[in-house]
Amino acid sequence: MTPNERAYIDMIAVSEIGPALLAKSDNGYNVLVGATPKKPLLFSDYSKHPGILNKALNSTAAGRYQLLSRYWDAYRVSLRLQGGFTPENQDRVALQQIRECRALEDIKAGRIADAIAGSEHTYYALEGLKRSGNKELHITSTHYDEPAAIEIVCRSEI
Repeated sequence: MTPNERAYIDMIAVSEIGPALLAKSDNGYNVLVGATPKKPLLFSDYSKHPGILNKALNSTAAGRYQLLSRYWDAYRVSLRLQGGFTPENQDRVALQQIRECRALEDIKAGRIADAIAGSEHTYYALEGLKRSGNKELHITSTHYDEPAAIEIVCRSEI
């Protein structure tokens, strides 16, 4: 993995998990959906995707990149992943998803802004927690710079 690829997936992890929860977990690799820094929901068995349904969120997302169990199953087969839902395999799936979004070459070439601005996104969701009216919370990328994500990008070799 190149330094730029590592920096980019680290940026995704900050956006998916957040810096406080990354610090309270195995760098996000063992986080279940719905976890917060005050209430970390973690798993310990990396032999398979935990597949735990969070009924409140209707989601089985888990790991550093919050991958749904049904997608993990498909990627595990298509990428011929061995060894379970390990940190290394989670990273491999994240890079494959970036490749599918046609952003990997921009990242490798140091065109991080182009990769982020691309039209096909899988990551960097900022989800509202209100029962309704979450569109009011929308912040465009021209008005928002997440400090932790900016710090990670600044450490990359661009």
